[in-house]
Amino acid sequence: MSQGKVHLAVSDGIAAIVFDRPEARNAMTWVMYDELAAICQALRQRDDIRAATLRGAGGQAFVAGTDIEQFLAFESGDDGIRYEATIDERVQLLESLPFPTVAVIDGYAIGGGLAMAAACDFRVATPGATFGVPIARTLGNCLSSANTARVVAGFGASRAKRMLLLAETIGAVEARDCGFVHDVVEPDALDGKVAALCQRLAGNAPLTIKAAKETIRRLTVDGLPRNDDLVRECYGSRDFRIGIEAFLAKQRPGWTGR
Repeated sequence: MSQGKVHLAVSDGIAAIVFDRPEARNAMTWVMYDELAAICQALRQRDDIRAATLRGAGGQAFVAGTDIEQFLAFESGDDGIRYEATIDERVQLLESLPFPTVAVIDGYAIGGGLAMAAACDFRVATPGATFGVPIARTLGNCLSSANTARVVAGFGASRAKRMLLLAETIGAVEARDCGFVHDVVEPDALDGKVAALCQRLAGNAPLTIKAAKETIRRLTVDGLPRNDDLVRECYGSRDFRIGIEAFLAKQRPGWTGR
């Protein structure tokens, strides 16, 4: 299976970022995370960008999390600390872009994909889109404080507990009703809705948008207490190894609590 690509195109001041690994529902590899970081760093240096869209290729997923095979080399909880720090860095690069970002979600936005969608300013989804972090059922790892804060900010604490403790996924209509999704539209109307939203954003004052975005980001994720002790415990556990092996074997994990 390929390592995937993250593509960038710019037209009339609107950047289009595409996660291109449809055979794996756009699950992210290290290569793709690095390409996303490079794209964000390049875009923040430009003064001609007024908005950006992010979407997954293939019509089945935005991003279905991190490719689980990336975890096979993990040997201790410290690997989990480094991984979560890397993801935090990549997501923050996206979140701190000085112009509005719109996640276009047709299918799954799961795990790391949900974190990236939550880091965007707006989310437009098709009726079949789903959002979740099912790691309590699948892998037995955990989120960083920053990504947990993004889920809570987007869905509210009660829904966040459903997603993180019960491993429930949230549908597009419920995600819209709680304010996480800006609009739910049929697939054939998706491009037009996104283009209209981007044009509206592009017509507003860039410095006002930058100030509002950054202030909200600081209120949401800056100054959070770290949860490295909990990350180390989860990623260093026998259960995490059991979760990886069961996921790749398409079996149900038998948790031990150790």
